[in-house]
Amino acid sequence: MTIELHPLEGIGEITLGADLGAVIASACEASPAGLQDGDVLVVTQKIVSKAEGAMEQIDPNDPLSHKPLVERESVRILRRRGDLIISETKHGFICANAGIDLSNVERGYAALLPDDSDRSANKIRDRIRALSGRAVGVIISDTFGRPWRRGVTDVAIGCAGIAAVVDLKGTADALGRELMVTEVCVADEIASAADLVCGKARGVPVAIVRGVDPSWLRRASVRSEIIRDPAEDLFR
Repeated sequence: MTIELHPLEGIGEITLGADLGAVIASACEASPAGLQDGDVLVVTQKIVSKAEGAMEQIDPNDPLSHKPLVERESVRILRRRGDLIISETKHGFICANAGIDLSNVERGYAALLPDDSDRSANKIRDRIRALSGRAVGVIISDTFGRPWRRGVTDVAIGCAGIAAVVDLKGTADALGRELMVTEVCVADEIASAADLVCGKARGVPVAIVRGVDPSWLRRASVRSEIIRDPAEDLFR
Protein backbone atom coordinates (compact mmCIF):
# COMPACT_ATOMS: atom_id res chain seq x y z
CA MET A 1 0.00 0.00 0.00
CA THR A 2 1.29 3.47 -0.93
CA ILE A 3 -0.22 6.46 0.83
CA GLU A 4 -0.04 9.93 -0.75
CA LEU A 5 -0.49 13.17 1.19
CA HIS A 6 -1.50 16.31 -0.71
CA PRO A 7 -1.92 19.68 1.03
CA LEU A 8 -4.96 21.48 -0.33
CA GLU A 9 -4.05 25.08 -1.07
CA GLY A 10 -6.42 27.94 -1.77
CA ILE A 11 -8.98 27.44 0.99
CA GLY A 12 -8.67 31.02 2.25
CA GLU A 13 -10.20 32.49 5.39
CA ILE A 14 -13.40 30.76 6.50
CA THR A 15 -16.21 32.81 8.01
CA LEU A 16 -19.56 32.06 9.64
CA GLY A 17 -21.97 30.29 7.31
CA ALA A 18 -19.35 29.25 4.76
CA ASP A 19 -20.32 26.25 2.63
CA LEU A 20 -17.28 24.16 3.52
CA GLY A 21 -18.14 21.32 1.19
CA ALA A 22 -18.34 23.72 -1.76
CA VAL A 23 -15.15 25.55 -0.74
CA ILE A 24 -13.23 22.27 -0.47
CA ALA A 25 -14.67 20.87 -3.71
CA SER A 26 -13.59 24.03 -5.54
CA ALA A 27 -10.07 23.85 -4.06
CA CYS A 28 -9.82 20.19 -5.08
CA GLU A 29 -10.82 21.06 -8.64
CA ALA A 30 -8.06 23.66 -8.80
CA SER A 31 -5.46 21.41 -7.14
CA PRO A 32 -2.88 19.52 -9.23
CA ALA A 33 -3.79 16.44 -7.18
CA GLY A 34 -7.45 16.67 -8.15
CA LEU A 35 -9.96 14.49 -6.35
CA GLN A 36 -10.47 10.77 -6.84
CA ASP A 37 -12.98 8.22 -5.59
CA GLY A 38 -11.62 6.68 -2.41
CA ASP A 39 -9.67 9.76 -1.32
CA VAL A 40 -9.95 10.85 2.30
CA LEU A 41 -10.17 14.56 3.05
CA VAL A 42 -8.81 15.57 6.45
CA VAL A 43 -10.35 18.88 7.52
CA THR A 44 -8.98 20.70 10.55
CA GLN A 45 -11.42 21.49 13.31
CA LYS A 46 -10.71 25.22 13.26
CA ILE A 47 -12.36 25.92 9.91
CA VAL A 48 -15.34 23.77 10.85
CA SER A 49 -15.78 25.75 14.07
CA LYS A 50 -15.52 29.02 12.15
CA ALA A 51 -18.08 27.98 9.54
CA GLU A 52 -20.51 26.68 12.17
CA GLY A 53 -20.15 29.64 14.50
CA ALA A 54 -18.49 27.72 17.34
CA MET A 55 -16.58 30.89 18.24
CA GLU A 56 -16.77 33.05 21.35
CA GLN A 57 -15.52 36.55 22.02
CA ILE A 58 -13.00 36.91 24.82
CA ASP A 59 -10.94 39.74 26.28
CA PRO A 60 -7.85 40.02 24.05
CA ASN A 61 -5.91 41.65 26.87
CA ASP A 62 -6.61 38.93 29.42
CA PRO A 63 -4.76 35.65 28.70
CA LEU A 64 -7.13 33.79 31.03
CA SER A 65 -10.41 35.23 29.76
CA HIS A 66 -11.25 31.96 28.00
CA LYS A 67 -11.20 29.96 31.23
CA PRO A 68 -14.92 30.46 32.00
CA LEU A 69 -15.60 28.92 28.57
CA VAL A 70 -13.50 25.91 29.55
CA GLU A 71 -15.61 25.41 32.66
CA ARG A 72 -18.80 25.82 30.66
CA GLU A 73 -17.79 23.37 27.94
CA SER A 74 -16.62 20.69 30.40
CA VAL A 75 -18.92 18.05 31.80
CA ARG A 76 -16.23 16.89 34.20
CA ILE A 77 -12.89 18.24 35.39
CA LEU A 78 -10.27 15.50 35.75
CA ARG A 79 -7.15 17.48 36.69
CA ARG A 80 -5.99 21.04 37.31
CA ARG A 81 -2.42 22.25 37.31
CA GLY A 82 -1.91 26.00 37.32
CA ASP A 83 -3.85 27.40 34.38
CA LEU A 84 -4.18 24.00 32.70
CA ILE A 85 -7.41 22.05 32.98
CA ILE A 86 -7.84 18.48 31.74
CA SER A 87 -11.53 17.87 31.28
CA GLU A 88 -14.15 15.73 29.61
CA THR A 89 -16.31 17.40 26.98
CA LYS A 90 -19.92 16.63 26.11
CA HIS A 91 -18.55 14.72 23.12
CA GLY A 92 -16.71 12.30 25.42
CA PHE A 93 -13.25 13.67 24.63
CA ILE A 94 -10.66 13.92 27.40
CA CYS A 95 -8.47 16.87 26.50
CA ALA A 96 -6.84 20.08 27.66
CA ASN A 97 -9.10 23.07 28.26
CA ALA A 98 -12.18 21.33 26.80
CA GLY A 99 -10.64 21.62 23.35
CA ILE A 100 -10.91 25.43 23.37
CA ASP A 101 -8.18 26.99 21.26
CA LEU A 102 -6.87 30.50 20.62
CA SER A 103 -4.44 29.68 17.79
CA ASN A 104 -5.22 30.48 14.15
CA VAL A 105 -8.24 32.58 15.11
CA GLU A 106 -8.72 36.33 15.14
CA ARG A 107 -7.46 38.09 18.26
CA GLY A 108 -10.26 38.43 20.77
CA TYR A 109 -11.90 35.14 19.86
CA ALA A 110 -11.69 31.54 21.05
CA ALA A 111 -12.62 28.50 18.96
CA LEU A 112 -14.80 25.83 20.56
CA LEU A 113 -15.17 22.27 19.33
CA PRO A 114 -17.95 21.73 16.77
CA ASP A 115 -21.21 20.61 18.31
CA ASP A 116 -21.16 17.26 16.45
CA SER A 117 -18.09 16.60 14.30
CA ASP A 118 -19.45 13.34 12.91
CA ARG A 119 -22.44 15.28 11.59
CA SER A 120 -20.12 17.98 10.22
CA ALA A 121 -18.06 15.36 8.39
CA ASN A 122 -21.17 13.82 6.86
CA LYS A 123 -22.41 17.22 5.71
CA ILE A 124 -19.09 18.03 4.01
CA ARG A 125 -18.90 14.58 2.42
CA ASP A 126 -22.43 14.74 1.04
CA ARG A 127 -21.85 18.22 -0.38
CA ILE A 128 -18.61 17.22 -2.08
CA ARG A 129 -20.25 14.18 -3.63
CA ALA A 130 -23.15 16.30 -4.91
CA LEU A 131 -20.77 18.82 -6.50
CA SER A 132 -17.96 16.57 -7.76
CA GLY A 133 -19.55 13.15 -8.08
CA ARG A 134 -16.67 11.70 -6.07
CA ALA A 135 -17.19 9.23 -3.21
CA VAL A 136 -14.70 10.26 -0.53
CA GLY A 137 -14.15 9.89 3.18
CA VAL A 138 -13.97 12.92 5.46
CA ILE A 139 -12.18 13.22 8.80
CA ILE A 140 -12.43 16.24 11.09
CA SER A 141 -9.12 16.51 12.95
CA ASP A 142 -7.90 18.33 16.03
CA THR A 143 -4.68 18.51 17.99
CA PHE A 144 -4.58 16.62 21.28
CA GLY A 145 -1.92 15.83 23.84
CA ARG A 146 -1.50 12.29 25.14
CA PRO A 147 -1.08 10.95 28.68
CA TRP A 148 2.46 9.82 29.54
CA ARG A 149 3.93 11.17 26.27
CA ARG A 150 5.33 14.57 25.37
CA GLY A 151 4.19 16.46 22.31
CA VAL A 152 0.87 16.75 20.55
CA THR A 153 -0.54 15.00 17.51
CA ASP A 154 -3.65 15.32 15.39
CA VAL A 155 -6.52 12.91 16.00
CA ALA A 156 -9.96 12.38 14.51
CA ILE A 157 -12.88 14.04 16.30
CA GLY A 158 -15.36 13.23 13.53
CA CYS A 159 -15.53 11.07 10.43
CA ALA A 160 -17.80 10.04 7.58
CA GLY A 161 -17.32 7.41 4.89
CA ILE A 162 -14.06 6.17 6.43
CA ALA A 163 -13.60 3.65 9.21
CA ALA A 164 -12.72 5.06 12.60
CA VAL A 165 -11.44 1.72 13.95
CA VAL A 166 -10.44 -1.38 11.99
CA ASP A 167 -10.84 -4.60 13.95
CA LEU A 168 -8.08 -7.11 13.17
CA LYS A 169 -9.17 -9.71 15.70
CA GLY A 170 -9.22 -13.15 14.10
CA THR A 171 -6.76 -12.25 11.34
CA ALA A 172 -3.17 -13.52 11.22
CA ASP A 173 0.00 -11.56 11.91
CA ALA A 174 3.12 -11.77 9.70
CA LEU A 175 4.08 -15.05 11.37
CA GLY A 176 0.67 -16.64 11.01
CA ARG A 177 -0.44 -16.19 14.62
CA GLU A 178 -4.04 -15.18 15.17
CA LEU A 179 -4.53 -11.65 16.47
CA MET A 180 -6.76 -11.73 19.54
CA VAL A 181 -7.28 -8.11 20.60
CA THR A 182 -5.84 -5.79 17.95
CA GLU A 183 -7.99 -2.85 16.91
CA VAL A 184 -6.35 -0.09 14.84
CA CYS A 185 -7.62 3.48 15.07
CA VAL A 186 -7.03 4.26 11.39
CA ALA A 187 -8.93 7.57 11.58
CA ASP A 188 -6.38 8.88 14.10
CA GLU A 189 -3.50 7.56 11.99
CA ILE A 190 -4.83 9.30 8.88
CA ALA A 191 -5.45 12.54 10.77
CA SER A 192 -1.92 12.51 12.18
CA ALA A 193 -0.39 11.78 8.77
CA ALA A 194 -2.32 14.64 7.18
CA ASP A 195 -0.91 17.11 9.70
CA LEU A 196 2.56 16.45 8.27
CA VAL A 197 1.54 18.43 5.18
CA CYS A 198 -0.95 20.82 6.82
CA GLY A 199 1.23 21.89 9.75
CA LYS A 200 0.24 24.29 12.52
CA ALA A 201 1.18 27.61 10.92
CA ARG A 202 1.08 27.11 7.13
CA GLY A 203 -2.51 28.17 6.57
CA VAL A 204 -3.38 24.80 5.02
CA PRO A 205 -6.49 23.46 6.78
CA VAL A 206 -7.28 20.51 4.49
CA ALA A 207 -5.27 17.59 3.12
CA ILE A 208 -6.09 14.87 0.62
CA VAL A 209 -4.99 11.40 1.72
CA ARG A 210 -4.88 8.98 -1.19
CA GLY A 211 -4.35 5.23 -1.26
CA VAL A 212 -6.13 3.99 1.88
CA ASP A 213 -7.42 0.43 1.90
CA PRO A 214 -10.77 0.45 0.05
CA SER A 215 -12.25 -1.82 2.73
CA TRP A 216 -11.94 1.10 5.17
CA LEU A 217 -14.38 3.19 3.15
CA ARG A 218 -17.62 2.58 5.01
CA ARG A 219 -20.17 4.23 7.26
CA ALA A 220 -18.53 5.10 10.58
CA SER A 221 -18.41 7.62 13.41
CA VAL A 222 -15.87 8.69 16.00
CA ARG A 223 -18.44 8.76 18.78
CA SER A 224 -19.56 5.15 18.31
CA GLU A 225 -16.19 3.58 17.48
CA ILE A 226 -13.39 5.53 19.17
CA ILE A 227 -14.78 6.94 22.41
CA ARG A 228 -14.20 4.31 25.07
CA ASP A 229 -17.09 3.45 27.37
CA PRO A 230 -16.17 4.67 30.89
CA ALA A 231 -16.98 1.17 32.19
CA GLU A 232 -14.05 -0.14 30.09
CA ASP A 233 -11.66 2.63 31.10
CA LEU A 234 -8.99 1.65 33.65
CA PHE A 235 -7.90 5.24 34.31
CA ARG A 236 -11.14 7.07 35.15
